[in-house]
Amino acid sequence: MTSTLPNTAKQVNRYLKVRLDGRPEELYRAASHLIVNGGKRLRPYLVIKSCQMLGGSIKDALAAASAIEMIHNFTLVHDDIMDNDEIRHGVPTVHTRYGMPLAILAGDVLFSKAFQTVSISNVHNTAVSSKLVERLAEACVDVCEGQVLDIKMAEGKKIPKREDYIKMVEKKTSALFEVSCAMGAICAKRTGRDIENLASFGRNLGVAFQIIDDLIGVLGDPKVTKKPVGNDLREGKKSLPIVLAIRKADAKRKKAIMAVFGNPKATKSQINQAVELMRSLQIEHDVRKSALQYAEKARNALSPYSGTAKSEMMSLLDFVVKRSL
Repeated sequence: MTSTLPNTAKQVNRYLKVRLDGRPEELYRAASHLIVNGGKRLRPYLVIKSCQMLGGSIKDALAAASAIEMIHNFTLVHDDIMDNDEIRHGVPTVHTRYGMPLAILAGDVLFSKAFQTVSISNVHNTAVSSKLVERLAEACVDVCEGQVLDIKMAEGKKIPKREDYIKMVEKKTSALFEVSCAMGAICAKRTGRDIENLASFGRNLGVAFQIIDDLIGVLGDPKVTKKPVGNDLREGKKSLPIVLAIRKADAKRKKAIMAVFGNPKATKSQINQAVELMRSLQIEHDVRKSALQYAEKARNALSPYSGTAKSEMMSLLDFVVKRSL
């Protein structure tokens, strides 16, 4: 992980604390709950580094960086409600801690404050402000569409095709990485090709990030993930590692994997067996290879640029795809 991330995160945290201070106090405590209890601030970091790489400063990008973190946390609050999850970042989720009505309103205020923040941050440059709002709104629509694709995929009985999984990830997860980099370019007052190059970097980084996240979700060390071994397999998540394993396995191994897939009553022995079968199928190799392909696309998108900020973005890309299980 790049060494400048913690310092950038501190600056974003300070800005967020000011923007999310208001009354009724309980509403803003609920809105800030996940923010103050964790998160690496990867998306704000991408806004700031994209801006710096193109000649801008942290000051130019700080408002947009904070806005994207608000949107990210808005999605987390609502995701936890939809999934009925009780823990995130090792603390109770917002609806568990504050109740459902206040959690919904906390998500709503995060969403609204994000757009307010980017709107007023460039009050003297309406072209920049308008473009930031436009790109952020497009990304929010993508996230909502991606969430529905994910729900439909989960509800369906069929194992999805690889391309359907990627389409869902591009919208649900990758959209916020893409818009983070695009907004950084806009904050640097760049247009056209520069914005699209940065958007391409973010989009491909986002896909690689989710692919590796899904790999960790099924084969990761419980001591690191804080979740039981094979958690995503038992929950029936149709992630790329699981899809590949089911399609790659012979009849005997497929039967053992499917006995655990989506089965909350699966025994520890069954889960361990299914996980070991996935390892024997070299799923980690296949998934990492796929992630590296997207990482290469991301790398190519920044080929016209140079400098310290670019190197830091490349370090982040390497961290994302090489994360250990």
